[in-house]
Amino acid sequence: MMKTILAAAAASLLLQFSPVAAQAATLVANISIGKQMMTVSENGFVKYRWKVSTARNGYVTPTGSWSAKWLSRDHRSRKYDNAPMPFAVFFNGGYAVHATFDLKRLGTPASHGCVRLHPDNAAQFFSLARQAGLANTRVVITR
Repeated sequence: MMKTILAAAAASLLLQFSPVAAQAATLVANISIGKQMMTVSENGFVKYRWKVSTARNGYVTPTGSWSAKWLSRDHRSRKYDNAPMPFAVFFNGGYAVHATFDLKRLGTPASHGCVRLHPDNAAQFFSLARQAGLANTRVVITR
């Protein structure tokens, strides 16, 4: 009887301290508007830090936290003259993390609100999001 109680208590303690994968995203993109930087963590470990471009004057990059909603490998913007948005990871309506070819402006606000990345980095993030799954991919944007 005492062994059963101790075993149950030990099991209960172990469950309290074990990670619950379903509650936390395995892939997190933390984007700092102030630093124009995106830090990508996988399973709690920082894997990448990349320069980004967020909204320029007159536009807004929303702040908050979202799970990824959908992926589009060769997306084009219906809102902005069919502009290319390759490797798009959509997280909030029409807002996405995607590649840009305006490389000289990375690290400064330059977009209509999306988060722009170097094409190599956007392809890498797109691949990671596809592997992790949309429900396990989180985009967090702060000032």
